Amino acid sequence: MVDTDRVTGAAKELAGKVQGAVGDLVGSNKDSVEGRARQAQGTAENTYGQAKDAVRDVSDRVSDTAKDIGDTVRGAVDDLAGPDKDAVARRAGQVREDAESYHARAEESVRSAGDEAYHYAEDAYENSGRYLSQGRRAVAHQVEESPIAALLIAGAIGFGLAFLIQSRR
Repeated sequence: MVDTDRVTGAAKELAGKVQGAVGDLVGSNKDSVEGRARQAQGTAENTYGQAKDAVRDVSDRVSDTAKDIGDTVRGAVDDLAGPDKDAVARRAGQVREDAESYHARAEESVRSAGDEAYHYAEDAYENSGRYLSQGRRAVAHQVEESPIAALLIAGAIGFGLAFLIQSRR
């Protein structure tokens, strides 16, 4: 089952790409930046949904493995016969309890890791627009304060990129 965050994230990502492309096409810096922000939010939400799906899959696999171990132990005990059958049955019960304990601990660890991933993804998703806006304002402020320095920095970056591209050929 696909997580709903993956679907809505993919939709926001696509809408952001379209808005950014339209903004670039018509020369609207505002639409272009907003589109890129929406695209980043959609990517974060999609990634969060993928993480939830992965945690759910791992948890299911751990649970299935523990059940398989329990079934194997039960089958082995049932196949045994003789005077030590009760001792073997007690030992098998102990092994089954240990397997269930390991399963519970592994499942809790997977869920805990999933919760942590969820909180990090949620924080990134909720704050991505704010971070982008703050960064854009900071850069715009620096450019307004020192336009010549900004131009020189942009030229140096362009020269460096051209140099890197040219040196690879």
